[in-house]
Amino acid sequence: MEYRKLGPLDLDVSILGFGASSLGGVFKNIDEGQAIKTVETALDQGINYIDCSPFYGLTKAETVLGKALKTIDRDRYILSTKCGRYDMNEFDFSPERVIKSVDESLTRMNVDHIDILFCHDIEFVDQKQIWEETLPALHKLKETGKVKHVGISGLPLKTFENGIANAPELIDIIMTYCRYSLNDTGLANILPALEAAKIAVVNAAPTSMGLLTNQGPPEWHPAPQEVKNAAEKAAVYCRENGGDLSTLGLQFSTAHPGIPTTAVSTANPERIINNVKLISEETNKELLAGVQEILAPVMNQTWASGLPKNNDLAS
Repeated sequence: MEYRKLGPLDLDVSILGFGASSLGGVFKNIDEGQAIKTVETALDQGINYIDCSPFYGLTKAETVLGKALKTIDRDRYILSTKCGRYDMNEFDFSPERVIKSVDESLTRMNVDHIDILFCHDIEFVDQKQIWEETLPALHKLKETGKVKHVGISGLPLKTFENGIANAPELIDIIMTYCRYSLNDTGLANILPALEAAKIAVVNAAPTSMGLLTNQGPPEWHPAPQEVKNAAEKAAVYCRENGGDLSTLGLQFSTAHPGIPTTAVSTANPERIINNVKLISEETNKELLAGVQEILAPVMNQTWASGLPKNNDLAS
């Protein structure tokens, strides 16, 4: 396993992170015993970064993760979770609620501190509250030792541009998803600004939530149809040339030296082992070039998320 410095933070993270959303049954029903084994396998394979949220499975993911972490030494992993989003349409970033949320997460996950706490999907709310109330409250919480670093998460890159413009001194780290993958490398465009602001970066969803897979995206996937069509064409091209699109996507996303870690979610221990194996293999450059040519016409086409004023697609 390769490790990289997490920006200006005094943390070294595995280039492949473990996204614990699957432990909440977000994608399909899970076997709890197998889910716990998946966490143990991830750590045994050298993955040392774990990300979760009370939103995933409506607290189930944190609860199952806590059962796994109960017997694991705390110094073996770097743990992040989130606050502020608790259901599809339930957001509460008030200082009182996020402070209470931290205590709830600590209890569910059986830990005494959280290394990184993200404000979850802040594009869905008036961000003025995040800069003026939420982040200041979380920084005060850092003084208790319950939280080491605080940051923001979301899909639109405008979210992070807003953060840099309004509260760079309050943001230790950002997390986004589907924004550094074969079909969307937009995250790379804001890396210089984040570095200048001394803000660390976490990436997630290298297959763009199932878009870059043989089976294709789930029906609810919000990508424009032309993006889905291009991804399907890329998958066929990979199959016809002895490759696999999701493998290529995983290798591509974890290869960028300026993106310390990319979180991938699964509740299957064998898949964890396979993913670790794949990122250590050399990328088929000819296959990659062919896929990039297919995806070039739809490159960086994203989708709406959150309030129009916080959205990349807003006019």
